[in-house]
Amino acid sequence: MSYASMGKILSIDLTTGSHHVEQVPDPIYEQFLSGLGLGAYYLYKNMPAGCDPLGPQNILGFVSGLLTGTGSLMTGRWMVVCKSPLTGGWGDANCGGTFSPAIKRCGYDAIFICGKAERPVYLYIENDTVMIKDASMYWGKDAIETEKALLAEHSAPSKKPSVAVIGEAGERLSLISGICNAGGRIAARSGVGAVMGSKNLKALVLCGNQPIPVHDPERMKALSKSYSQRLRAQKIQDLVNGSMFPLVGKILLGGNLTKRFNGMWYAALLKKWGTNISNTLGMLAGDNPIKNWKGSVKDFDHRDYRHLNPDLVKKRELRKYNCYSCAIGCGGICQFKDPVSGEWKETHKPEYESINALGGLLLNDDLDAIFQINDLLNRAGMDTISAGSTIAFAMECYEKGILTTRDTGGLELKWGDAAVIRSLVQSMIEREGIGDVLADGSLKAAQRIGKGAEQYAIQAGGQEPGMHDARLDPQMGLQFSVDPTPGRHTIGSGLYYNMAQLWRFSKTAPKPAVLYPRSHEFKASTENAMISASSSCLKMVLDGAGGCLFALISGLQNWQLFEYLNAATGWNKTPDEYLATGKRIQTLRQLFNIREGIDPRANSMHSRALGNPPLTVGPLKKRTVPVDAMRSMHWKAMGWNEHSGIPENAAIAQAGLPDLDATARH
Repeated sequence: MSYASMGKILSIDLTTGSHHVEQVPDPIYEQFLSGLGLGAYYLYKNMPAGCDPLGPQNILGFVSGLLTGTGSLMTGRWMVVCKSPLTGGWGDANCGGTFSPAIKRCGYDAIFICGKAERPVYLYIENDTVMIKDASMYWGKDAIETEKALLAEHSAPSKKPSVAVIGEAGERLSLISGICNAGGRIAARSGVGAVMGSKNLKALVLCGNQPIPVHDPERMKALSKSYSQRLRAQKIQDLVNGSMFPLVGKILLGGNLTKRFNGMWYAALLKKWGTNISNTLGMLAGDNPIKNWKGSVKDFDHRDYRHLNPDLVKKRELRKYNCYSCAIGCGGICQFKDPVSGEWKETHKPEYESINALGGLLLNDDLDAIFQINDLLNRAGMDTISAGSTIAFAMECYEKGILTTRDTGGLELKWGDAAVIRSLVQSMIEREGIGDVLADGSLKAAQRIGKGAEQYAIQAGGQEPGMHDARLDPQMGLQFSVDPTPGRHTIGSGLYYNMAQLWRFSKTAPKPAVLYPRSHEFKASTENAMISASSSCLKMVLDGAGGCLFALISGLQNWQLFEYLNAATGWNKTPDEYLATGKRIQTLRQLFNIREGIDPRANSMHSRALGNPPLTVGPLKKRTVPVDAMRSMHWKAMGWNEHSGIPENAAIAQAGLPDLDATARH
């Protein structure tokens, strides 16, 4: 008997209206876990190479983590996998909310969907019952109102369904659209919403009640109790307030020395303020990208960023929001005033990534407008990172004379103009005028505009990067450039590595000093390559388990991922054996890209964001990330060709992937 997994997956063909259940052999879970690993295994095995990302042959997968529903804390993440229409290669997006346990409670570890329905439909799945239902009455409605309507239709005293749904952006095939759950939580990246829209699939409604088997439930309880106690014991949040964060960040994150500190401090701050601590925590250190990555805190100083003080966001919070099995509760339900109706409305608290992408990146300090625009994007199901970054690109194009009011429908794209930002977002959602040009991200927009516009599109492999500056943390810039889903800020960084403290458990993970020169992080060294490779592999284990990044960086000595996995499954594997599993998953994702014709060298982060040319003012002045040399060292540490990024035969065999098509590597 297998534990933690449900042992089967559901496959649905929307073209024929058919479905079938596949049993998954136990060894597959040991090789790939569940979650992202199971998704990579299934897509590589079943998706034809070279298929159109918006065509019926693309497979859209909803996968739950191996630890979801086992009694573990911080393991409620679900992932969407597909071939990305944004990058042309491997695509995935990660989300919290309530949808991950709902997949498993229907009796499956994953739901894979191919084909295309003739008309708008949604899927209703209740254990063994799988129904394709008419969604024409919901097509054209936003994600939040659709979710409310579907919950009202399918809820009962004994039924508590969970819904994943696209908004208008996904229906209109915006390549920066995502998939929503829990009233505006979004699996936002890789253009997964466009893939769902291309299949005429509006939503999935899941309503199961299957039990999830666990090998050692008492051990799971003990591990969860230990983490909760350690989190409650933290008091740092009582010693600081929002106005102190810029100075605290300058001391902890800035300067010429890198400091290693307790990850549970970060978890405690998240528990009180959520990710909004980063609104100002990194400003004086240089973490927050400003003015399309060409500015600094000199351009967006205290007179501006004080309006984004996390205390001001918290004042709008009506109640805390916790994703499934979450002990931190970094989310919140807030209120904002609708600019049209004047009514006060509820919305999910904007995350830091959203606030900076709609704030400092655009020189916008209007917190009211950020709340309003964030809610617009949540309802439409559009990625806030890519939306804000694409608007920053457009503003710089306007500044350089590449775009004019003739192109923008009369809009003057001035930095910091909240009304203009709101108007651009609305036009992107509706795909009208200049919004139609921008709705697929900055690189696609630059290719349409021409006139040298690509130099202002800050992206990696076609995807806009997360709101953390590599010129402060070079490991972040390296991961932007080497992960098979480029531009992702959630894979690894020097800060994450120092807080997770993997070296306590792995024989190969380097142990940094408590305090060391920041210049060491800018070197293409074997040690830094081992750190980046270890981070990549660890993140794949996390995504196979369905775990939260914030739990990971609170410290593996506190949130005991490897112990959780063994207690849930009964496998009794070592941490290094799990990291080998993570390496297998990462290698398979890289092979997927190679098969789809992606040159790994083309995924490198935009040169401006790597400090080429370097900034001349601000905390990051004169800093350049030597990403080419660091990338080669990273590939070598992964067992991939150091010049091309293509996995070597030995690495493929070592990862246990000898049955894969060798021709895909050439």
